[in-house]
Amino acid sequence: MLWRSADKLRGSMDAAQYKDFVLGLVFLKFASGSGAFHVPERARWDALAASGDASGDVGPVLDAAMDALMAANPSLAGALPKIFTGVDGHRLAELVALIDGARFDTARFDGTGDVLGEIYEYFLERFARAEGKRGGEFYTPAGVVRLLVEILEPYRGRVYDPCCGSGGMFVQAERFVLSHRGRRDDIAVFGQEANERTWRLARMNLAVHGIGGDLARTDTFHADAHPELRADFVLANPPFNMSDWYRRTDDPRWRFGVPPAGNANFAWIQHILAKLAPGGSAGVVMANGSMSSTQKGEGEIRAALVEADLVSCMVALPPQLFRTTQIPACLWFFAKDKGARSGHVLFVDARDMGTLVDRTERVLTPADIARIANAHRAWRGGEPVDEPGFARSVPLAAIREHGHVLAPGRHVGTPAVAAAEPPADRIERLTKELLACLDESSRLDALVRSRLDGPHG
Repeated sequence: MLWRSADKLRGSMDAAQYKDFVLGLVFLKFASGSGAFHVPERARWDALAASGDASGDVGPVLDAAMDALMAANPSLAGALPKIFTGVDGHRLAELVALIDGARFDTARFDGTGDVLGEIYEYFLERFARAEGKRGGEFYTPAGVVRLLVEILEPYRGRVYDPCCGSGGMFVQAERFVLSHRGRRDDIAVFGQEANERTWRLARMNLAVHGIGGDLARTDTFHADAHPELRADFVLANPPFNMSDWYRRTDDPRWRFGVPPAGNANFAWIQHILAKLAPGGSAGVVMANGSMSSTQKGEGEIRAALVEADLVSCMVALPPQLFRTTQIPACLWFFAKDKGARSGHVLFVDARDMGTLVDRTERVLTPADIARIANAHRAWRGGEPVDEPGFARSVPLAAIREHGHVLAPGRHVGTPAVAAAEPPADRIERLTKELLACLDESSRLDALVRSRLDGPHG
């Protein structure tokens, strides 16, 4: 209902622009009720809502509120949108009234942002759908992010995302920590994002969830914003097959080979590996082509990664998880120290998993996520996990024989099928089933006839 009401007010406005209006207002209401920020009088939500009710030109009032809130809270500097002046006053007043009437239960806010955080993420997801392909710039499906986090298990340490979008990876990492009785400050988050509007979304998203973080607004390939950082965990969903990217052939990050100018997939992977601490691990969403491509040196780079024993797990994802793109996707997992699993890679074929929520979108269920994560956890602990058609631990020598192709379907085999029933046994079973059906038919026939022949009354 909340989304339908808000979407009606959008009119002819572009979804990307409208997103900034809605989420900016949501944040203003959150700030007034949370106690996590110093909120000057002119930025308090009650006063802003009253300005909208008065049907005056609320746009300049909202921009002034954004200015005042940022000036009073240095952690928000540059993060809030000042875009309201000049917008249709009547429609803007209606939007303020809609947000004002939403039941955000601000009495529960203590800086954690639990309730409004869910509202914020809900709108992020809906706007990603509305924007289609462009929505992929700031939003990764929640099930995919949860799977990354459940496999990496970031209990404590430095968490990094080099293309952080709206910050969803950090939010899920924090939830993982809190769900395992950890504290919010058990992890420290670092990220960067080239798109200014998306960077603002991330800043607001982290603030709504009470997460402090060092988020830079720079192009990762042009300027590494955290050159000294060595992260314990990296979670990332880089743009698939990005062709327009800043590239220097002498970049020290290209330890395993210079990525081709027309595709940044292996540039992202090598940047991520360069940021890992000695015992660090990473989970990265990639286009399926990265698992098998041999174009322009990509096959050689992939082979070098495998031979360096950095690849720990490969997961083939189901189709239709990403509403914003039809490109099939997979997950790469890396570990600087694979322990007892040194010299092996776990392959998981999850292409048949997930549940369709409509004709075009599939989601990973909690059971799906648990099955995959538990297989990885058992594998890492040295337990046998081989299950034909689903999972298999494969030594590097066998991967080498397959030309370093990392598609799980190539390695896990086909699902086991029940042994064929002998013809004589099958005939005997079917005969018994047929006789039982005939007996039941005779019983029902007799019952019906007795009812028909009996007294009518």
